[in-house]
Amino acid sequence: MKKLNDYLYSGDTVLKILQTYAKDLKQSAKETDNQIDLLHCNVLLQIAELLQHNEFLTSQSQRIREFYKLMATDYPFLAFTFKGRIKSLIRMEAKFNGYIVEYIYDYYIEHGNYPSLPELKSNLNCFRDLIAYRIVISLPKCHLKEGAICADEENKYLYDVANKLLGFLEERGFTAEPASFAGKNKSLLLQAGVSPYYRDYVENPEASGYRSLHITLYDNIARCYVEVQLRTKEMDDFAEIGPANHLGYEKRQESERAKRDAIPKGENIYFDDAYERVITLQQLELSQIDVNMFAAVDNSLINDGCGLYRGRLILPYEHLSRFQNDLID
Repeated sequence: MKKLNDYLYSGDTVLKILQTYAKDLKQSAKETDNQIDLLHCNVLLQIAELLQHNEFLTSQSQRIREFYKLMATDYPFLAFTFKGRIKSLIRMEAKFNGYIVEYIYDYYIEHGNYPSLPELKSNLNCFRDLIAYRIVISLPKCHLKEGAICADEENKYLYDVANKLLGFLEERGFTAEPASFAGKNKSLLLQAGVSPYYRDYVENPEASGYRSLHITLYDNIARCYVEVQLRTKEMDDFAEIGPANHLGYEKRQESERAKRDAIPKGENIYFDDAYERVITLQQLELSQIDVNMFAAVDNSLINDGCGLYRGRLILPYEHLSRFQNDLID
């Protein structure tokens, strides 16, 4: 079985790793008639294509930057950041295989058998966030009226931004994809016309406590999908440096081991392969790998100049509140 871990010690560039891993995985998939590994190859090649031919990002980021300029006008009292990134190779690999493990496990627990190959392939046709943009807002305390709760006020602005974002981007060549969020609550602050397109993790926090608004759009000019995430700074801190990021590591390992214990080894090759790839990635010591433009002291102190672990930044903008002493009317 081919694993990403086997390609991280030769000093190659991320692009070379992607190309070699995809080539070897494709050959192995053909020899074993493994349709899921062929699908895996396609995702690897999508990232390689983004890294190799990303001229379209200039147009895409410029159109999204126009919304940044609108916010600077409409919300001069807010501080906010716009960031864009191409998903990192390690994160993509973990997510793809994690989907397989989770879907097969959930299906097995519910039905007592395994999903068909078409069902599994259909579930994996969900990578819409290889390119993602994030908007993070913050209301400075000097603008907070007496007795008001900062988190509540920021949430109001967050949903207001979400309501404006969809129409703005649709006028600039983007088409929103309806959100598969059945059975979940949606905030009443989301307007009826935009609500069906958002996955509202603010109203429906994940088990880890993660909160955010997500929307997926198709860029008709660049011909690719993008995801936009909207958060307050408190939500972003929790996701980036809080329990959702760090303290869940051992719990994730325990969860994966429970899935392995539930499904007998050897009964489902797709689960077995994906599970092994997930576990070996979790055990990866970043300080020991040799990838061009990447260095790490440990798994926390990392200098990633190639998008192996943290993702490639494509749109960094910051806006500081223009008025530091005035309450909002």
